Amino acid sequence: MMPSPTRNPVTASEPDPSRRNNLALLTSLVHHNGVLSRAQLTKRTGLNRSTVGALIGQLVNLEVVYETAPSGEAQVGRPSPIVHPRPSIAALAVNPEIDAVTIGLVGLGGKVQKKIRFDTERIPTAKEAVNIAAAVIEGMRSELDTSYQVMGVGIAVPGLVNRGDGVVRHAPHLGWRDEPIARMLGEATGYPCHAANDASLGAEGELLFGAGAGQRNLIFLNGGASGIGGGIIADGELLRGTSGYAGELGHTFVRSTGKPCHCGAAGCLETEVSQSSLFELAGIGGGDAGELEQALRRNSSEAVGAEVARQLEYLGIALRNAVNIFNPEAIVLDGFLGVLHALSPGTLDSSLRSQAMDEPAGQVKIYRAALGSDLMMIGAAELAFAQFLADPAGALATLPLSKVDYVY
Repeated sequence: MMPSPTRNPVTASEPDPSRRNNLALLTSLVHHNGVLSRAQLTKRTGLNRSTVGALIGQLVNLEVVYETAPSGEAQVGRPSPIVHPRPSIAALAVNPEIDAVTIGLVGLGGKVQKKIRFDTERIPTAKEAVNIAAAVIEGMRSELDTSYQVMGVGIAVPGLVNRGDGVVRHAPHLGWRDEPIARMLGEATGYPCHAANDASLGAEGELLFGAGAGQRNLIFLNGGASGIGGGIIADGELLRGTSGYAGELGHTFVRSTGKPCHCGAAGCLETEVSQSSLFELAGIGGGDAGELEQALRRNSSEAVGAEVARQLEYLGIALRNAVNIFNPEAIVLDGFLGVLHALSPGTLDSSLRSQAMDEPAGQVKIYRAALGSDLMMIGAAELAFAQFLADPAGALATLPLSKVDYVY
């Protein structure tokens, strides 16, 4: 049980830049790793033990982290306290799709505290998505005000989004164009809001918390109701491109006689590899990736097998091109793409070995995304946590003091 501290006033941002940077470093390490001992933090930061102790003391006073005594087997020498992130430091996440708007609350440490999926009867407009998200957040307001310090809202949108201004330039499946979604939701909720492409956020989420942890070069592909999106991590950083639109692997050319795509081309990956045809063959009207996988495994007909093989063939072509271009250590597949891989786990590996260049193909491993249905919530929350992680004391100083009960 996490101890219930006495609430202390938050001071202004640390005036010493080096100390501020070290506070940010320690906060990020605890956030992205969940639980670390003081000894581990000392080793990872390269700072001396007394400096780490003083910085952790400040973070405890700011109520960003809390410490517990070490557990387990007896240790030689003085035991090192265990540092935990406080989930009462939190961010809101919003993910609009063609059939639903999902709203989540994510605590420091990357754990989803609450998630609400609001199904829509038709594709929501930007204004409707904002109204839905704002209404759900308003319904949570009492809990948020009494038990959390909310850093802001991150919005994961299936489309081209300018991270700098939070404007959705084009989300074709949603039918949105030039929608200032971040400003709209900020005005509706009163929280600072940021928006970015959902697959890019998914790539960052898996890199920090999931199957990509420890990798510096990976390709992430997400398949869902709104098509196929991608994110590319190169040397540990998200590849953004000139305006933040890099990674649209769903529009990789895979078939010369393919179907027309909404982007204006034909034979794109997301026109040949789609979730809707799998749902139809599975005999269910919709659901998440887990429900789709169960239905496809129950219905092991020849038609299902043929469609899975066909989609894997075209997915393999897209991955071959990506592997040859980016030379990743890992490919992480989410949504129904992860289902396809799970149904025939050796197919994509064989495709890469036979079609991609020998060296890049021999170095890459294919994984299914580890964060499951929480991925978009965790990825979107990182947008809202960014300013806080860069300057914990400064970010907290901008928030109004609120009564926090700390009940967990």
